Amino acid sequence: MLVLFVGFTFLFSCSSQRRSVQSKPMSLKDSLNMVSDSITVEGITIHNLFKSQILADREVGKFDSTMILQNVYLPHKQLWDSCYGIIFGSDNASKFNNSTGMIKWNKTLYPENKSLFDAKAKALLAMNLDSILKVNLTKFNKMAGYKPTAIISILFTPVQGIGFGGCNAEQFALELNYENNDLDYTINKGIPHELNHLAYEPNRMKDPKHETALAQTIDEGFACYFTWAFFDGTISKYEAVENMSEAEWQWYISHEEEIFQKVKVYFDETADNPLLNNNKFKLFPDAPKTLFYWIGFRIIEAYVKNHGKDSWIEIYKLTSDEIYRGSGYADQLSQ
Repeated sequence: MLVLFVGFTFLFSCSSQRRSVQSKPMSLKDSLNMVSDSITVEGITIHNLFKSQILADREVGKFDSTMILQNVYLPHKQLWDSCYGIIFGSDNASKFNNSTGMIKWNKTLYPENKSLFDAKAKALLAMNLDSILKVNLTKFNKMAGYKPTAIISILFTPVQGIGFGGCNAEQFALELNYENNDLDYTINKGIPHELNHLAYEPNRMKDPKHETALAQTIDEGFACYFTWAFFDGTISKYEAVENMSEAEWQWYISHEEEIFQKVKVYFDETADNPLLNNNKFKLFPDAPKTLFYWIGFRIIEAYVKNHGKDSWIEIYKLTSDEIYRGSGYADQLSQ
């Protein structure tokens, strides 16, 4: 279990005098040794790969390559081979899709980033992730009526880009060293978001247009909307959408009609396009965060406005076209 043990106070007597002695706090190495290599909560399996990535290099001058092979590469070989080994291009494939490559970068990655990695590991241990996951899964199953299955590895990687996500339900990763990663937000708000992706994915893939920009926009917007609903409105809508600030949200509101008019022409596109990749195409160079997450949220919000506050549950079984038409989003903007 991901639990940080901080030591205990023992009382004992010596002759006729009673006194208390506090044990020293556990070192990170000792704490990590008490962490399970993996845990399973209902249908979700979590591999704590970061544990062995640190422990393999805890002794000065010694590196345990066997630990990397057996506890980091092989437990989630499919993630390394079929996800990391593909999405970061052929130049990086050899880092991930074989044992030699995995051992090579693990040998240097932790020593070069020791302070950062130790801090990330300590923060994660203090969160008691398995407890958070159990609470979130129980509530998710009750709300959505779905029990998603997934394999998630918590890890450090020399090439970041996934953050918290993956190539499919069996190839999920939480990158502890993802740049600008707010670990508290990722764990506490990101888990409901990703659970919704996992629950929605099977029916989404049945949609003949599941590869379109509209389908991907709705997928992310639905995950953001579910996160807001999951917390019963106790978090703001802008926080549910990529942890936006209120000012960032208001920028979108003030440009909403213009955004819609310019991006709707890309709804049926399946290739790289300005809706899905505004950072590249600069359709709205001043837009904060991720444009299609926000407009997806607004489409889902419009659907719920049209069909009732609990109607979001219907979205799991609808196609992207049905959701968009049912939202009346275009009509709401013209009013």
